[in-house]
Formats: sequence, C-alpha cells, structure tokens
Amino acid sequence: MKGFIYIADDERYIRDLIEKFLVEAGHEVRVFEDGEGLLEAFYRKEPDLVILDVMMPGIDGFTVCSKIRKISIVPILLLTARDTDADYITGFTSGCDDYFTKPFSPVKLTMRVNAIIKREAKDLSDVNSKELIFEDILINQRMKSCIINQRPVKLTNTEFELMSYLLIHKDRAVSREELLSSVWGYDAEVETRVTDDTIKRIRKKLKECESSVSIETIWGYGFKLIRKDT
Repeated sequence: MKGFIYIADDERYIRDLIEKFLVEAGHEVRVFEDGEGLLEAFYRKEPDLVILDVMMPGIDGFTVCSKIRKISIVPILLLTARDTDADYITGFTSGCDDYFTKPFSPVKLTMRVNAIIKREAKDLSDVNSKELIFEDILINQRMKSCIINQRPVKLTNTEFELMSYLLIHKDRAVSREELLSSVWGYDAEVETRVTDDTIKRIRKKLKECESSVSIETIWGYGFKLIRKDT
C-alpha cells in the first residue's frame, strides 16, 4: 500500500536516508528541515503519516506533535537522539504513535510505516466493520469512534487499534508479542516499551471515564479486559 508521508528532521542525512527507504517502498514523501515548514504543509494538506525529529530548531517535535494531535488523528512517529524515560513519556503524552531512538534501523522504521499504511487502508476498505462492545465500552470501527461509560473518548490511531484488538479478543488474554505483531507490525524480537505505554494511556482514559472495565496485566505474558468487580 502506498502512503503520503511528511518527514521533518534538521539533519539532512537522516532526512535523505528515511526518504530513500520510504520511496523505495513505494511511498510518496515530502521532507522538511523544521517543524514550522511541516505544520504549514499539514494545514494545507494532511498526509497519511508524519515522522518528526524531537530536537529541531524553532518548534520541537513534541510541540509539533501536540499541535497536530489537536486537529487530527494522523499516525505520528517520533525520532530522538536521547533515550530517556522523560522523553519517552513526553512523546506519548503529546500523542505520538511510536518512538524511535537514534541511531535507528531504517528497515524497521520502514516496516512500521508499511504496517500503519496497510492498517489504515484496510480500515477504509472494510465495509463489514461492526461495533465492538464490552461492558460500558462501545467502539465503532468504521467511524473510528469510542464511547466509554456513555462519554465520547478521543483515542490516537494506535490506542484505537489496541483497544479494538482487546475487544475483539475479550474472552482471552492477549500477549505482548501478539499486540506488537497485530497492532504495530513488529516481530517478537523488537525491543520496545510502546505496548505498555499505550496500555497506560488507555487505562488513564478508562479511569477518567469511571469505566467498569480495567485492563489486567498478565505478568510475563500480556493483557486482558476484565470487569473491575470480577
């Protein structure tokens, strides 16, 4: 599946490297030296996916991510040269879908982009998408909407896909490896905290809505939806 992708990074080598791999994978790519240029283009035309460097002159990647997230649920991948918990938390708080630490594998980044584009295309073409229900959670896959305890809840693309996957498999526990493969398109050997951090964000939204549902951690395995009183 081909996608239309924006990339912002102040390092020309990184921009050119990512562009090369994504173009070879069949995607249309536009590159920017800073966040301001990407935002201006975004307001004119929304892409299928955005890749942002965190440390850029002017508006940093976290800020660009937050601004985009206020008006769109387009998938956003962040790139950073710093591998700290603070940056990781800030990235996901600002609404990114995944986080790559430099130096990163352009092959794995391309695999992630391909998985997202393929997933988005499938969502648009799946005319048989139905509502998913578990206790007080209602998800409409076609409308990409989520209601928790009768309250509309805004989810990022990845949060929506993860929540949907848990609802589809509500009768069993789902492993981290299965989530990485099905939601993120990674193989089991990829080391990432993205699954646990996305679960934390969803748990927070469940708590804010006073939902009767919680996500139980199956230690050493994965996660399962449960009623709080069970």
